[in-house]
Amino acid sequence: MSLSETKRLLRTFRIVPNRVLGQNFMVEPSLFSKLTEYAALGQSDVVLDAGAGFGFLTQFLADKCKAVVAVEKDPRVAAVLRAQVKNCTNVTVVEGDALKAELPAFNKVVSIPPYYLSSRLVTWLLEREAQRAVLVLQREFADKLVAPVGSENYGWLTVVVFHEVQVELLDLVHKNMFYPQPKVDSVVIRLVPWKTAPFEVKDKAFFKSMVRSVFTQRNRKLSKALVSFLKSTRKIAKEEARKIACEVPFAEKRVRELAPRDFGELENALAD
Repeated sequence: MSLSETKRLLRTFRIVPNRVLGQNFMVEPSLFSKLTEYAALGQSDVVLDAGAGFGFLTQFLADKCKAVVAVEKDPRVAAVLRAQVKNCTNVTVVEGDALKAELPAFNKVVSIPPYYLSSRLVTWLLEREAQRAVLVLQREFADKLVAPVGSENYGWLTVVVFHEVQVELLDLVHKNMFYPQPKVDSVVIRLVPWKTAPFEVKDKAFFKSMVRSVFTQRNRKLSKALVSFLKSTRKIAKEEARKIACEVPFAEKRVRELAPRDFGELENALAD
């Protein structure tokens, strides 16, 4: 579970870390106990480890919970993973894309996923309603999840995530805890579903689609940014879309100035 062991496995199996796949292996095992504590793991939990790599975290988790679903996309790394966890009878190894593969049911997530997977993984998890997810993510990306309204990092993901879960940024994870060392630091985040959503939306899919669309024009007034979305979703002419867009709540505000709750009010108005 150290830098030397990771290098040995890479050398033995002739694996060169693939930057395209975001293969930066965690080599600081002291982090694992913190992750399990933040996830409040118990003997009844089934945990998803997405991007399991060589299985060091997987093996640690296996001792703390009922079962682990370890997913690894790279076939060469997955082969090593299977060998590493062969004595862990409560670990299921799935080779493939965690977001597309058929997975056993799980109720919690503890994972150090590759950076390229971050956005898709977080939005995918929102639909899975896990009891909690503890992830190590690139710090710059994590900042987007909790960005203040109007800031440079504030975007569609901030809004959509805020509606579904409470986000906590916990410990800084220095880049020297990985091999090869990435260019940026990471942070441990915890996602816990709200017991009661901070605001209501009538149609979650519509809400997400609307927010993503208008944030492509984040600096424009909402009345202008909404036009193309209304045209495509309602199959109407541009002039009619403009008329509707001028009558919605917050029409004169710029997209980046709207708080998450404002987008909820907007969605409810358009859904009527």
